[in-house]
Amino acid sequence: MTSSKIDELNKIIKNSKRIVFFGGAGVSTESGVPDFRSKDGLYNSNISDNPEYLLSHDCFVNEPVKFFSFYFNKMVYDDAGPNCCHKKLKELEDKGKLSAVITQNIDGLHQKAGSKNVIELHGNVNYLTCVKCGKKYNLKDIKRSGVPKCSCGGTLKPDVVLYGEALDEDNVKKAVDAIKNADTLIIGGTSLVVYPAAGFINFFKGKNLVIINKDKTYADNMANLVINDSIAKVFNNVNI
Repeated sequence: MTSSKIDELNKIIKNSKRIVFFGGAGVSTESGVPDFRSKDGLYNSNISDNPEYLLSHDCFVNEPVKFFSFYFNKMVYDDAGPNCCHKKLKELEDKGKLSAVITQNIDGLHQKAGSKNVIELHGNVNYLTCVKCGKKYNLKDIKRSGVPKCSCGGTLKPDVVLYGEALDEDNVKKAVDAIKNADTLIIGGTSLVVYPAAGFINFFKGKNLVIINKDKTYADNMANLVINDSIAKVFNNVNI
């Protein structure tokens, strides 16, 4: 990361009025939440079953004990807190420059930082819904052992999109609309390999496309500015 690139990023932000931030797992790894595909991610950890199966609709329905054992142990990080990226995005929203945060993460750290307009494409780990009666629960109010049950006896399902399930259509529409109306789109902490979310970039018609990611992405040649570095490190140098 060079000072000239930081200067360019700050200039873009200063001259923007409708910024949309689209973030992936790299935003949360800076807070200690592991991703899936890196060398330290869940895909490369010592797990006997395929993580995609353990987080699938089929596993939830057919082997709920196994599902929740993995879910509570590997997907919930109570001690994780917002990092500099989350906090600076909240400040940008407060200044009226950031119109939306679109995230592929399920940890709720953007809301924990104070951001209000957060579009969660894959849901939120902090909430569950009864599959029988639809009653909502907060994760902090349930026992994290066995299969959590509603007062009606129904099984509680985490409010996250499992493998084998479709994204929420309303959230997809909100994300696309936000990107269409943005004058600047900042993509951070994502390798842009998970679809359909990775294809949202095609709806951007604004002036500035910024990509901040440790590794290269397929969209780098489309961007006005590419910074290959830690997302939190970069945002630590952003002037609000």
